[in-house]
Amino acid sequence: MTEGLFPRERAVIAPGAVHVPGWLPLARQRELVEACREWGRGPVPYRQTVLPDGGVMSVRSLCLGRPWVPYRYLDSVGVELPGWLAALGREALVEAYGEDGGFAPDTALVNFYAPGARMGMHQDREERSGAPVVSLSLGDRCVFRFGNEENRGRPYQDVELASGDLFVFGGASRWVHHGVPRVHPGTAEPALGLAGRLNITLRETGLGR
Repeated sequence: MTEGLFPRERAVIAPGAVHVPGWLPLARQRELVEACREWGRGPVPYRQTVLPDGGVMSVRSLCLGRPWVPYRYLDSVGVELPGWLAALGREALVEAYGEDGGFAPDTALVNFYAPGARMGMHQDREERSGAPVVSLSLGDRCVFRFGNEENRGRPYQDVELASGDLFVFGGASRWVHHGVPRVHPGTAEPALGLAGRLNITLRETGLGR
């Protein structure tokens, strides 16, 4: 998909929240898409998460490293978090902040958005570490809603995330509510070979090894 007449610019959305459009080149995006497919063929395939109230999330997810279930992390590891993916997370922080701060992620959540899937406003509060969250987007464009710490409503900002984009939030923005109210089907670069949207988020749980 073409970018249009004007390139999208790097932006600080809020203190500690940085959007870097097009950070991943297409070749690296394709490698990540294939890795996501391979992980889904493993012992912990993509699944729709059932929430404690009986609701079912519309995205399909898998965890690498320490697994997440609503609303806690488990001690066992089903699929190891690859060292190269953790290293990519550190590269992302250098890009966003100028340093990686000793970032040592021990979990990665991979979410697949098929047509019609969305993510409600929520906080990533199960981690004991205040290290930033690193988010990588692949495939279809989406509206990423970046809100506030106090509630799920306004004020918030809507940011368009496209394939290859990096979004990091930490520091004063680490605990804000965020979500994906809309994905735009068919907007992925055809050469990527992906229908839908993949999102990989890398985090430190702070729960030890």
